[in-house]
Amino acid sequence: MEFKQFKELLQKSFKTKSMGENHIFQTNTDKDEIRNIYLESFPPGTNEIFRERREFDCSACLHFIKAFGNVVFIKQNKLVSIWDFEVDDPKYQAVINNLAEYVKSKPVIDVFVSRERKIGVDKNFEKLENGQVTEWHHLFIELPEKYTNKKDSIETIKSKYRSAKDVFKRSLDEISQESIEVVLELISQNSLYKGEEWKSDLEKFLECKKNYLKVPEEDRENYVWKESTLVSVAISKIRNHSMGTLLIDISENMDLDIAVKRYEKIVAPTNYKRPKPVFSKRMLEKAKETVSELGYMDSLKRRHATLDDITINNLLFTNRDAAKRIEGDVFAEMEEEIAIDSRKFSKIEEIPVEAFVKEILPKAKEVKVFFENSKENNLVSLIAPVNKDAPTMFKWDNAFSWAYSGNIADSDIKDNVKRAGGNVEGVLRFSIQWNDRGEYDQNDLDAHCVEPGGNHIYFSNMRNPRTKGYLDIDIVDPSRGVPAVENIAWADKSKMEHGVYKFCVHNFSFRGGKQGFKAEIEFGGQIYRFDYNKPLKHKEFVPVAEVTFNQNGFTIKELIPSTLSSREMWGINTQQFVPVSTIMYSPNYWDKQFGVGNKHYFFMLKGCVNSEKPNGFYNEFLKQELVEHKRVFEALGSKMAVTNAEDQLSGLGFSSTKRDELIVKVIGQTERVIKVRF
Repeated sequence: MEFKQFKELLQKSFKTKSMGENHIFQTNTDKDEIRNIYLESFPPGTNEIFRERREFDCSACLHFIKAFGNVVFIKQNKLVSIWDFEVDDPKYQAVINNLAEYVKSKPVIDVFVSRERKIGVDKNFEKLENGQVTEWHHLFIELPEKYTNKKDSIETIKSKYRSAKDVFKRSLDEISQESIEVVLELISQNSLYKGEEWKSDLEKFLECKKNYLKVPEEDRENYVWKESTLVSVAISKIRNHSMGTLLIDISENMDLDIAVKRYEKIVAPTNYKRPKPVFSKRMLEKAKETVSELGYMDSLKRRHATLDDITINNLLFTNRDAAKRIEGDVFAEMEEEIAIDSRKFSKIEEIPVEAFVKEILPKAKEVKVFFENSKENNLVSLIAPVNKDAPTMFKWDNAFSWAYSGNIADSDIKDNVKRAGGNVEGVLRFSIQWNDRGEYDQNDLDAHCVEPGGNHIYFSNMRNPRTKGYLDIDIVDPSRGVPAVENIAWADKSKMEHGVYKFCVHNFSFRGGKQGFKAEIEFGGQIYRFDYNKPLKHKEFVPVAEVTFNQNGFTIKELIPSTLSSREMWGINTQQFVPVSTIMYSPNYWDKQFGVGNKHYFFMLKGCVNSEKPNGFYNEFLKQELVEHKRVFEALGSKMAVTNAEDQLSGLGFSSTKRDELIVKVIGQTERVIKVRF
């Protein structure tokens, strides 16, 4: 076979492969290595010295190899090189087989774009010494116009393709299929501001996501490279748009209301509206079918648990003498109603909770807990199925669940900040919370900090690039029934300035709220809690604390005194000792179960009655076979009313995963006051 025929077969193969392909690509080959593979792949005796160098050691052909030899097509997510074709000459077949193998062994790094249509030199002529003219043929391709661009910088064009591919890959990896489907549900329900504008792009992106998940792991880069050149910029870079923020937040399991609010705040801060329940009729019917098949219909009906529901082996302590002691002396009862300053217990004996359970409780006849105002978010109720024989829907082997105040499984400011997307892992954190005490508080409160250098962090100056202090949550319009939070955090001590950090709360806009606020300052693993229960006037500033940072670490000066006034919560007066009816682990640790989620410690209080409408269950409790229907169960958990009971088991709960403490009075042979550490 003549070289001319070989070249023509290459051209024919390239033309065939190009049909229907809008882009070609380049793999990450080494120019010298691909040159050597070309020259060394000719079988012995077929590439001998011709005049001064080997016959196929042609500068024109080698230039073609270096410039175009690494070009590939992507077909069905596989690489197809320009060398993938058959010839009748084993000499050339050996060369193109080695070139194809090498080129396809490397990953794609660019879309190929050329300023000129002609790649290489087709042929030239040489006049020999005897006067004859010889025609020399070289590797040569004439590109279709779609692979060329004469207007823009080639490197700029390639850079745009690389950027689109990289963002598209991150979008496909980080955005879940479920999040796209949820947003499309919102759009179909007309519950997402300007969502309709994204509908067609989201439907196409959902198709890409489904296809991507079907592609074997080793071929996904190829899929992304090709698909990123075919979809619109809005789709390839969806992660960088406001819609991408929403999709990422939902994918990371952020509360849906908060995720939508963050999105709407970007596109139209004044037009936010709460979404309708996010499930379709089809999803509802499928969930109902699953619940019926598994026999869980009776398990959905929930009520407050009572002591009659619990077996004795699941109780750590029962206070049998509490009622007699309270009824015995009316004057002693009245004396206990006087609010107590919790700081008087600052130097009492401390003990870890498990030591308290194993060493103190077995000898106790009566236990009382000091119910501080700051423990409002620790209020918890034990929930049981209406039908005692109903099978459990939960990961553990009983049908009991629990609900903390505010209808979240573990409720406190830190959790709410984390759920809203704030940083709770910083070396210094200042968080505030309001609109969390039943009555709708629409005030626009703002967290402020004046740093040692005078920089003022607040809503108009949210980030200090020097100290890395950052106001990462700014709530303007609190949503009914959702605690509003703001958060300022510093991530790195080495960036912070030494001196005093002054924290305060500002009522930017008074809209009738009269509940005040709560605040937390955290550093060194210690959380300082503040409860300001007086209404803030319009534009009023309330200093909370000053934190000094120097080479020895952090120290705090509290500017709000501890709240001493007693308040009634769930029928219990705060800032005083309250009798405990029983103490138990959370149901996921009953009957010697171990390791089914986080352990909680429940101190059920005499006369404690939940004044809220708790959820009957939460998605994180459900068995795996129900998780696929979690959007429906999220609505069911809040929709299924929990039947009330006067003798319900409600009280204070503490998670083993959170640092906290509780002042406890234990009466046995003697009376002692202990601080239990969690």
